[in-house]
Amino acid sequence: MKKKSTSQSAFFNLRVLIGLFIGLTGVSLALLGFGAFSVQAQQKYSVTTRSIDPLVPAMFDCSKIHELGIDKQENFRAGAIMIHCGLAKGGDPETGLANSSAFSKLVRNLTAPLVYGSTDVDLVTGAESFPNVTQSETFSTANPDDPNEVVVAYNDSRGINASPLVISSVSVSTDGGITFTRVTNASGQSPFPNTFGDPVALYNKPTQTWFTV
Repeated sequence: MKKKSTSQSAFFNLRVLIGLFIGLTGVSLALLGFGAFSVQAQQKYSVTTRSIDPLVPAMFDCSKIHELGIDKQENFRAGAIMIHCGLAKGGDPETGLANSSAFSKLVRNLTAPLVYGSTDVDLVTGAESFPNVTQSETFSTANPDDPNEVVVAYNDSRGINASPLVISSVSVSTDGGITFTRVTNASGQSPFPNTFGDPVALYNKPTQTWFTV
């Protein structure tokens, strides 16, 4: 067997050392990079140390989004937090529209009523005496057996000075909502004395009877 020379062994060992050094350097850089990424991820998805968005609270903990129900909310602050924590996409610079789930839902809710129905119909028929001309909080129900029957209950200020007080009214339609008539008794008031608003209208199918609450 031929014995290697001292110079050959030294050259071989030098190559091994250089290879090990390069390998260890690569591993070290990879670990450092992973550590830096982990720190950035932790800052992004855990505790927010600062924010240029006035809607995002300082030191907000992004890990509590689900616990606080922020991912289910539909308001500007929730949307801003979702975007800031990297859990939703922000506005599109080309269209100016927000694409986050919270903002998308908010936009849909704001615009959806515009695509329903047709011409507005006046529920309030009969005489009105200023200043008691305010109606609010409508509750609409249709008869499932006859869609032409529609009842809308609402607060009605026309009976604010009546005795007893009556602040609830209903308007009914028998032509599918094309026209309505406000129900009025002989005294000129709603036939529901001692009522204070927050109306509900129900149709009882077994008895084919309308109820208001």
